[in-house]
Amino acid sequence: MSIVVIGVNHRTAPIDLLERVSVSGPELAKAITGLVSRANIREAAVLSTCNRTEVFAVAERFHGAYADIRDFFCELGGMQPDELHPHLYSQHDDAAVSHLFEVAAGLDSAVLGESEILGQVRSAWEIAQAEGGTKATLNLLFRHAIETGKRARTETSIGRHTASVSHAAVEMAHERLGGIAGRRVLVVGAGEMGEGIAVALVGAGATDITVTNRTQARAAQLAQRVSGNIVPFSQLGAALREADVLLTCTGAGTIIIDHELVVAARLGISSPLLVVDIAVPRDVAADVEQAPDVTLLNLDHLRDWAARGIALRAAEADRVRSIVGEEVERFGLEATARQAAPLVAQLHEKADHVRLAELERFANRLASLEPAQREAVEAVTKGIVAKMLHQLSVRLKDDAGTPQGERNAAAVRDLFDLG
Repeated sequence: MSIVVIGVNHRTAPIDLLERVSVSGPELAKAITGLVSRANIREAAVLSTCNRTEVFAVAERFHGAYADIRDFFCELGGMQPDELHPHLYSQHDDAAVSHLFEVAAGLDSAVLGESEILGQVRSAWEIAQAEGGTKATLNLLFRHAIETGKRARTETSIGRHTASVSHAAVEMAHERLGGIAGRRVLVVGAGEMGEGIAVALVGAGATDITVTNRTQARAAQLAQRVSGNIVPFSQLGAALREADVLLTCTGAGTIIIDHELVVAARLGISSPLLVVDIAVPRDVAADVEQAPDVTLLNLDHLRDWAARGIALRAAEADRVRSIVGEEVERFGLEATARQAAPLVAQLHEKADHVRLAELERFANRLASLEPAQREAVEAVTKGIVAKMLHQLSVRLKDDAGTPQGERNAAAVRDLFDLG
């Protein structure tokens, strides 16, 4: 049994393919349920962000699990395996563990050290737990990943300065325009990313910020936080007419700003409009860049822009990689330890709980026993439990630290509901 990760990310796939395999909300819960129902997958969690969609799984057989997860991606994106294969990557065991830890630490992000990914890893774990996708092995893995991400940001400077996609989008716009102060900025989307953008805009000197969102109450909350204005989502066209800069990051999952809308909104306006779309799937149609005086930037542009800053953080990245290495080793030691003594103790404790419950159930019938007879019943029942569990306990201890031991330990935890 192995821990595996299979997925696509910003380094291996173009944005249009990432859009096709992006999954969120109720569909994410359904995806986890579907994955763990497949023959070769014991546990599963899905991490889907603007930069990646990855499946972490505990696999009975690697090749079988690879085929199951590949088919999942093909069904999700409506594509054939030949179309997907050039962009798909896979790792297993220590390499898969290291990969998740690097992701949580911000080493594998388009913006090196970005802070948003740690919350996204935690959210992916929580959803998988709620759907019954993670059990002993992946729960341990994700707990260590969160600890690694926190440690990386506490002990190094990897997360300082431009440390989120939202902040990077604002900095890219600031650089492209030669400054954001004095510009009329429209933010479309008031979720976590929209909040990050609005806060970063204030930090960059923006004083004229308008927020719109399908849920107006959320737009009002965000606008109040940054001393901005709101417009109803139904008046998006009118808001576009007044804007110098548009930053959009909704979770709509489909195009909300198309060429026709932009051209109609900007009719008779000769001033330039900079559009930055960091949503996945995209909020803005690609042909919007053909509209007069409009510049369209998306995540592909952001990744190219952010790549220039990687060298500035190379020393911090090396320190984070050292932390990841230490945490991978610590995870391995804890995983091995969980296979042996603590598991055996849990197993015996649960069995003894059952034994005592049965004695309690027959308490009335046993009430007439003499103390010596009562002691004999105790000894006999304890002996039966000990003999029943002896061979299993020996096997767990002997195989600890091996693939067979990991498989046995996970099976015992699941079968006896030991958590």
